[in-house]
Amino acid sequence: MFASLLVLVAVSGPLHAQSLGQGVAAFKRQDYVAGSRAFIPLAERGNATAQSHLGFMFETGRGVPQNYTEAAMWYRRAAEQGDSLAQFSLGLLYDRGQGVPRDIVEASRWLNLATSAAPPRAREARARIRDAVTTKMTRAEIAEARMRALEWTPSREH
Repeated sequence: MFASLLVLVAVSGPLHAQSLGQGVAAFKRQDYVAGSRAFIPLAERGNATAQSHLGFMFETGRGVPQNYTEAAMWYRRAAEQGDSLAQFSLGLLYDRGQGVPRDIVEASRWLNLATSAAPPRAREARARIRDAVTTKMTRAEIAEARMRALEWTPSREH
């Protein structure tokens, strides 16, 4: 699972301590290699924002080798801490079965959480996608997904 991350670290040279702001700035200017250099040490130390960005980078192959399993791992770490964008992205991976086994109930669970915590401008779009996933589910699956979402509590990494 960490093999591609280790390869990235080995070929990118020493990782210098960088701030989250530097990583986000590099990401925004589409310098994904510099972004990954900033995000990796922060993500490993439990920074949910860095983890979410790394998840996206591994999902799309920007600055790092594309790897859905790595993407799911980073999204999950951020999602468990309450990062709503990571929850949304993880839900989509479960819906498509990319990097994780296809699991419509888990997809719906994470999409429910992501929608309820979404910023106002993103809430409607997330709700449409969540509802589209729900159309593929039985009533029992919907109930199970809602129960899992209600029972979920965020947990911080140490």
